[in-house]
Amino acid sequence: MKVLVLEDNKRLSNVIIDALRQKNYHVELFNDGKKALESIDNGYDCFILDINVPGVDGLSLLREIRSMDKKTPAIIISANVDLETIQDAYNKGCDEYLKKPFYMYELETKLDKLCQIENKMVDLLDGYIYHILQEKLYNKQNTEIKLAKKEIFLLNLFSKNKDKIVTFTQIELYVWEGDLTTNENIRALIKRIRKKLPYNSIISQGGMGYKFNFLTA
Repeated sequence: MKVLVLEDNKRLSNVIIDALRQKNYHVELFNDGKKALESIDNGYDCFILDINVPGVDGLSLLREIRSMDKKTPAIIISANVDLETIQDAYNKGCDEYLKKPFYMYELETKLDKLCQIENKMVDLLDGYIYHILQEKLYNKQNTEIKLAKKEIFLLNLFSKNKDKIVTFTQIELYVWEGDLTTNENIRALIKRIRKKLPYNSIISQGGMGYKFNFLTA
């Protein structure tokens, strides 16, 4: 899971990064709101935003996020305990407001809940299993199949979009992390990961994108 963290306190940001990376989150840190603003459409699963940072403040950044993305969870972390500020944060669309100082357990728990990763195992076809937290793929003999970084991101994206078509644009933003790519590169990635998955796991959808076949009850 990919998380954007906006925090200009170096000590706290290091603590957050270490804790989340231990749980296999892919964390991208920004200490300046303006730089974070330039990256908000890079396919994140969650935003963790401090309010008082250089450049664009966290609440203004949240407003920009919600202008184009109503669903991706956002957590505000701030030493500001003023009621009006808290209300403003929720009005602008935050899902949780954590008052500094806080225990990392609080942040981790809220993040896990918002990202709904309690479903840690995803059943694929032919007895294959993808472990979301570990970001590991196992075949029916329970042997791990090695995955490259982009292959992990792609499986995470499919796992988040069960029974939905994942478009080329979604894959570009999420897997390539905002960098420009081509449909040919995406097709090449699909071709590589298909070799590691059961037959017919990934179905082309008429030039729109792809749909993943998960095991259904």
